[in-house]
Amino acid sequence: MPRAGLTAERVVLAAAELADRVGLDGVTLSALARGFGVKDASLYSHVKNLQDLRTRVALLAGGELTDRIALAVAGRAGKEALTAFAQAYREYALAHPGRYAASQLPMDQAVLAASRTARRGVDVTYAMLRAYQLDDAELIDAGRLLRATLHGYVTLEAAGGFGHTRPVQTSWERAIDALDLLLRQWPTATPA
Repeated sequence: MPRAGLTAERVVLAAAELADRVGLDGVTLSALARGFGVKDASLYSHVKNLQDLRTRVALLAGGELTDRIALAVAGRAGKEALTAFAQAYREYALAHPGRYAASQLPMDQAVLAASRTARRGVDVTYAMLRAYQLDDAELIDAGRLLRATLHGYVTLEAAGGFGHTRPVQTSWERAIDALDLLLRQWPTATPA
């Protein structure tokens, strides 16, 4: 029987908060159980196992990130939307490192296909990119480029990987300028 007050949502949120404090690798069922003052077995009424818990944290984080991005880009298009998208992405990744790490985990394709949260993230990204007049296949390529660029940048920034004296913010702004230029001048696909 589930312990009174303990729900799957509370367990997942506690796991997300723990991930932000100690890193995703520090999230264990034992650590969560200790935090709730229960035995590990009590959590199995709410999550199947550690993989299920990580998947749920990833979906929670993906939803939070998408909500922030959607709010930031609302009513904007082109470079203004791209800048708002990128900034919301960066702020979330830096403010919630454990959740962000969870959102980058590989996921079962069936889980992704069934997730409205995952679909919404793709839809928000493609909606922003459509202002660049890309066709459907090019949206996939541009979306991958955008994700790789933003993920690479925030991962290096969070790890202190930019040691040069040039301000990180200046480099960030130049990276967004370069992405905008590339998206506006997207190369035409050549027939195979």
